[in-house]
Amino acid sequence: MDITISSSFLPADDPEASLAFYRDALGFEVRGDVGSGAMRWITVGPPGQPSVSIVLHPPAVTPGISDEERAVVVEMMAKGTFAGINLAAADLDAAFEKVQASGAEIMQEPMDQDWGARDFAVRDPAGNSVRIQQA
Repeated sequence: MDITISSSFLPADDPEASLAFYRDALGFEVRGDVGSGAMRWITVGPPGQPSVSIVLHPPAVTPGISDEERAVVVEMMAKGTFAGINLAAADLDAAFEKVQASGAEIMQEPMDQDWGARDFAVRDPAGNSVRIQQA
């Protein structure tokens, strides 16, 4: 069996702010942008890795979701506890400086973790946790 990761989905309640974060702060390329206003699905990914993408999508628009469930999703996003993604960078300190300079909310500066990784963490504009570790 040969299964690879193709895409991951993160909610984005302000598409323009999320686009600026993933494109400008992280250096991802835009691969798709469909919809309009708050109902946009934007596909981004790291240059040189065309087979791996992140789809930034409107939160809680899944058919069948109740208003109560939608409210929980929105509340968890506001707290930064709904979704996240782990990335890696060859030069962690340079990546941190670039992300910090963008004005992103820093959750944790670069540090050595007990489990062996050296990483930092930020929140994207939707509240998603983005951890970046030394590659």
